[in-house]
Amino acid sequence: MSDSQVTIRLTSDEALVLSHWLEKLQMTDLSRVVDDPAVWAPVHRIAGTLDKALPELFASDNDQRLEAARQRLRPEG
Repeated sequence: MSDSQVTIRLTSDEALVLSHWLEKLQMTDLSRVVDDPAVWAPVHRIAGTLDKALPELFASDNDQRLEAARQRLRPEG
């Protein structure tokens, strides 16, 4: 088994939106969404890393920050 690691770079907006989505995913009936239990190890690791890297997740205006990030990431159209 390889010990190599993969680095993923995200903008702050991408990280905030992804973190929120992962939180919602983890609160759902996961067996309907993911059929392989091996997937949860990396999902939880990514979610935990984002939680540590994004202090704004715990800010009182997090909802407004999240919506602003979503607006910036949506394609114009």
